[in-house]
Amino acid sequence: MSFLSRIMVLKSKAHFSTDGNNRPNDGFSRSTFEGARKRKSSQAKSRVVLLVGSFIAIYCVIGGRLAQFAMTQPDITSSILPPDRLMASRPDIVDRNGALLATDIRTVSLFAEPNKIIDADEAVEELRKVLPDLDTKSTYKKLSAKSSHFAWLRRQLTPKQQNQILALGIPGIGFRPEKRRFYPGGTTAPHILGYVNIDNRGVAGMEKYIDDQGLADLAAAGMTNDQPLQPVKLSIDLRVQGIVRDAVVNAVKNFQAKGAGAAVLDVHTGEVLGMASAPDFDPNYPNEGATEGWLNRMTNGTFEMGSTFKTFTMAMALDDGKVTLRNAFDATNPIRIGGFTIKDFHGQRRVLTVPEIFQYSSNIGTAKIADLVGIEGHKEFLTRIGLLTKMQTELPEVKMPSQPRAWKKINSITISFGHGVSTTPLQTAVAGAALVNGGKLIEPTFLPRTRDQADAIAKMVVKKSTSDDVRFLLEFNGTRGSGRNARVPGYNVGSKTGTADKVVNGRYSNTLNFNTFMAVFPIDNPQYIVMTFIDEPKSGERGGGTISAFTALPIARDIVARSAPILGVQPNFGKDDSALLASY
Repeated sequence: MSFLSRIMVLKSKAHFSTDGNNRPNDGFSRSTFEGARKRKSSQAKSRVVLLVGSFIAIYCVIGGRLAQFAMTQPDITSSILPPDRLMASRPDIVDRNGALLATDIRTVSLFAEPNKIIDADEAVEELRKVLPDLDTKSTYKKLSAKSSHFAWLRRQLTPKQQNQILALGIPGIGFRPEKRRFYPGGTTAPHILGYVNIDNRGVAGMEKYIDDQGLADLAAAGMTNDQPLQPVKLSIDLRVQGIVRDAVVNAVKNFQAKGAGAAVLDVHTGEVLGMASAPDFDPNYPNEGATEGWLNRMTNGTFEMGSTFKTFTMAMALDDGKVTLRNAFDATNPIRIGGFTIKDFHGQRRVLTVPEIFQYSSNIGTAKIADLVGIEGHKEFLTRIGLLTKMQTELPEVKMPSQPRAWKKINSITISFGHGVSTTPLQTAVAGAALVNGGKLIEPTFLPRTRDQADAIAKMVVKKSTSDDVRFLLEFNGTRGSGRNARVPGYNVGSKTGTADKVVNGRYSNTLNFNTFMAVFPIDNPQYIVMTFIDEPKSGERGGGTISAFTALPIARDIVARSAPILGVQPNFGKDDSALLASY
């Protein structure tokens, strides 16, 4: 190819030119080149600004979070209890007149942050100067766990203890506010009120009942707070409660008994005005009564009630129409059946009228009366008046009665005078109330209840005529029989004693008794029933024996004499009261 030809090819591929400065010219103008360079420079600057802005934003977020963490206290109790539960309120409990029975008080608890403890040995040593009963081994173990951020050391300190520990200046030791349940009356009504655990949750009695009504569920859902709640009013009268508890505790001491109990019940409403069981405990320090004091013998203990059951046997036969108050039965000779001999403790060895059978507490006469009704009728009647089924009330501590698996004639006979069926004392009082209030069975309550409310849930279990006849028998025995020493001037007391041999290792003991006493006042217009018992008394009143008339009866007499004026029962002094007044 010639030189010219080559030149032509090169021209076709590119057009080269030079300006005055001998710079190449590729077809673009100078202005175009400068614009491209400026755009690239601007993009680079934008990327730098964006990158710097991103770093600034990230550092701002990190700084903000660090500041937030520095200003906010961590929830160091989340693994134990959240703060809202530590300070959650329980409702006050008051008696029927508004007297305070239970309330919350503010307190503090001691905790540690083991990861901040410098010297665990020294911390334990210092803490024991204020809390000498602090367990050294377990406390050291808690404080030595460096991976732990929280540990309770002592719940519910006194203000004095808190101040003393603060003065020690131990790093990693702190306090959390919480609430503690306080019972101003101490041991006055422990089995009614119950108690709470260390986390202020109901464990027994009405405290547990309150939680079971929804308070526990609200607390678990985190819906409780430290705002005061509406008080819970009980049916009990604190004044009567104090009298009942005092009489029961004195009886255990005076008669050297294993235990005792009593209750005052409104026969028309079923309200419990007072109830006590001894031994008992202080709900402020419940663990100290764990051995014997926790058992509520009035509702959670079942016993053979002895001759007080004769009241129900009489009512059964009278209501069935098989017997009237004018009938008489031969109680001359003991009854022999199934290898057993039924005899009377105060045997008269003659024909006895129905009121005399009740007056002399004749086992023979009572057995013959029960035999007229029959086994099935006997069982049906005791079921009807609530003595063979579990009592329904607010207290969680209620025991199921016991009875023979198969009722035979010997069972019916022994049950007629109080052996073979075990019930709770309060349950016996409830059944007794039905026999004197016109025939209405009303489940007991520890909450206020009006007569109209009681009538709405009452069940008629016996005829009114039967109730009238039972009142006559109780008054007859209260003036002429074993209950005459329970009479109180101005208050006509009808009653029935019960002395039962205790079952020990499956056999009846000849030396140990479980004694009961049922008193109704005023018997001419029944308003209240008092049920008392004493377990294994070693001595009796005024040097008497260990039977009910000398042990369980004095408890009821004391309660009636002291509580009747408080309950507003108007005294009615008659000519027979002059001698009684002289003896008081």
